Amino acid sequence: MTAVNPALKLKRLQDLDVKGRRVLARVDYNVPMKDGKVTDDTRIRETLKTLEYLLAQNAKVVLIAHLGRPKGKSEPKYSLAPVAPALAKLLKKPVTFAPDCVGPEADKVVAALQPGSVALLENLRFHAEEEKNDPAFAAALARHGDVFVQDAFGAIHRAHASTAGVCKHLPGGIGFLVQKELEFLDRVINNPTRPFLAIIGGAKVSDKLGVLDKLLDKVDGLLVGGGMAYTFLKGQNVSIGKSLLEADQADAAQAIVQKAYAKKIGFLLPADHLVVAEIKPDAKPVVTQSMAVPQDMIGVDIGPHTIELFTEEIKKSKTIFWNGPMGIFETDAFAGGTTAIAKAIAAATKKGAVSIVGGGDSLAAVGKAGLKDQISHCSTGGGASLELLEGKVLPGLAALAG
Repeated sequence: MTAVNPALKLKRLQDLDVKGRRVLARVDYNVPMKDGKVTDDTRIRETLKTLEYLLAQNAKVVLIAHLGRPKGKSEPKYSLAPVAPALAKLLKKPVTFAPDCVGPEADKVVAALQPGSVALLENLRFHAEEEKNDPAFAAALARHGDVFVQDAFGAIHRAHASTAGVCKHLPGGIGFLVQKELEFLDRVINNPTRPFLAIIGGAKVSDKLGVLDKLLDKVDGLLVGGGMAYTFLKGQNVSIGKSLLEADQADAAQAIVQKAYAKKIGFLLPADHLVVAEIKPDAKPVVTQSMAVPQDMIGVDIGPHTIELFTEEIKKSKTIFWNGPMGIFETDAFAGGTTAIAKAIAAATKKGAVSIVGGGDSLAAVGKAGLKDQISHCSTGGGASLELLEGKVLPGLAALAG
């Protein structure tokens, strides 16, 4: 279906016979909540095309999803109950909520479903068997449907009961959201308009070494920011003060720099930083005069000169992939670099570049700046998109392909 994983033969939703049938659909409703209400319904909206198609086919739609990390126990704060009214409002039709995802209560709700109606089952992760990909739990979930639709792009890099296990029991395919994600990522991986620029941030180098190495075989330029940049700088014998460091990754980071140099790929690290003596909201940030961080200071964001340098590279690019913030984005005083990158990418997109943004913090920055509709594609799965770029076969897709 897609050249992202050319060996996989995936069926699409539109290839499946769903008319009047029970359709078990895995969705990603891991949404932010406050005081028992959904505060950002983006992930819910992203599934509407799939749900509306199913309802138009008079299917009985059974939705399964997870929320947070309740560690295999029922916790009210992680209940999906508030998602049901939020979804009902968007669909403009009732959504029945089941207080469990397996067992008598779930069975009762599913049995009562009429053609063209929707039920949402309680958080999968209230059962430890979900993340263990327990065969009996997967079989119990599968009993809710005649057909399986995978539309949770943010979960397909996990081999869980709801992403991999159920596929052993039901014929299935990928929904419109997953199709859209794969289409955009396929373009980036296999056929980018050049110059192709990747911007990678976030805290840990160890999480992203694999993808950085693979990206050097694909990109024309690579910008690295965030906490992970300090491990790279340390590998270059640059002073990083008390900044975040993965000392055991410094040599691996240096190998990435050397590979980029050998391939004549433009590789930029921060040239200056926003630094503080202590990480706290009322800290007084100072801008360094160079890429070195004073011994008693901590780097918390890229500096103004780096913003200029990174922005220039973004302006020159025709395809842009961004994953990970440029600093401690959660604190407003340290979010300037991340916001500036979001604005630069939106400006480049307006002039014709193809932009893909993935990862929670990067998406939050784009959303906070009111720029979501100015990005070509906001990926709902940061982890999944990185693993695809790294060349990995995602368990949720492999299971569907049989």
